[in-house]
Amino acid sequence: MQPNAIYLDHGATTPLHPAVLAAMAPYWSEQFGNPSSHHRTGYVAARAVRAARDMVADLLGADADAVLFTGCGSESNNLALRGVMAAARAAGRGNHLITSAIEHSAVLATARQLRDLYGFDLTIVPVDETGRVRPADVAAAIRPDTALISIMAANNEIGSLQPWTEIGALARDRGILFHSDAVQLVATRRWNLRDEPVDLLTIAPHKFYGPKGVGILIARPEIYLVPALTGGGHERGLRAGTLNVPLIVGTAEALRLAMAELDERLAHVGPLRDRLLAELPATLPGQCVVTGHSTERLPHHASFAFRNLSGNDLLMHLDVAGIAAGSGSACSSGDPKPSTVLQACGLGPAWATGGLRLTLGRQNTAADVDAVLRVLPPIVADLTALATGLVAVPA
Repeated sequence: MQPNAIYLDHGATTPLHPAVLAAMAPYWSEQFGNPSSHHRTGYVAARAVRAARDMVADLLGADADAVLFTGCGSESNNLALRGVMAAARAAGRGNHLITSAIEHSAVLATARQLRDLYGFDLTIVPVDETGRVRPADVAAAIRPDTALISIMAANNEIGSLQPWTEIGALARDRGILFHSDAVQLVATRRWNLRDEPVDLLTIAPHKFYGPKGVGILIARPEIYLVPALTGGGHERGLRAGTLNVPLIVGTAEALRLAMAELDERLAHVGPLRDRLLAELPATLPGQCVVTGHSTERLPHHASFAFRNLSGNDLLMHLDVAGIAAGSGSACSSGDPKPSTVLQACGLGPAWATGGLRLTLGRQNTAADVDAVLRVLPPIVADLTALATGLVAVPA
């Protein structure tokens, strides 16, 4: 089976950059050592990990000791939430967690499990019609025993940028730890985390042309976390398990390229995204609306809702036409239930099952956008006719 001719699902994952592959190559076989081993082969691997950690820290404006390598972005989110809350309870510092209704499931499901199985108190704040958290709602939810606020930097499904620095400043003023899932945002801006009001930040390199199977949690060194994985002293004792040297090296190289090529990448995807946002709803008046904020959104992200249609049906027909797209979070895009994010934005049942996400990347062209604008309207017309019974379906 051949891959899609047009790939518009970079919010789910991205192709590995050739330079990243080249950087990782020696560590699969030639320099294969365990970085915890006490011999020259191990020391070579340890130096590679140290160099990658230093590079990530330098690119993000963080301390090297703050960079923790994990197995994925979801694990980083889990370590942040479980680690902070368990440590706060053990120290008698609090039992209350605040998050939002539009978080990735790695945060929401973790927060709900902390509430349901472990007795932590949880407040889930709403969002406005554009999918943005209101800082005033977060402020109103704060209690004397609030230990952590976790608000994502940008939503994966509808692309809305969150006022996360404002919320982080609010948390810092109240002496509360602040975590942000920045998986979608990290490669779209420059960073100086020493000056940002965030204590813990989640990153996944496969969203910016790096490898899968590795993640980062930036956690200020002074923060005590209860480890989610125990058994060894790896990663400041917070994440037991032999370090995956090739993927860690690839992570650093992918982040270096993302920052070096940032302006070029943004200039490339921005006009393509703007065309989709402007022209697709115009071709389908009354049937298609833009979801998320009109301007405060990820530069490569266009998202829509279609009335009385299934996002999964749209994906299937686009796939047949050679176009890869998404219908929300890649972790749940096969789920036919209404989107919780679209529902949180106030969209009713007629719209909440019809989400579509088109996320652009380095290889996309104006011709790809032309293809979507040409192919999608007839698909919508056919699916609408089927849904309303205007087309006879063979028995």
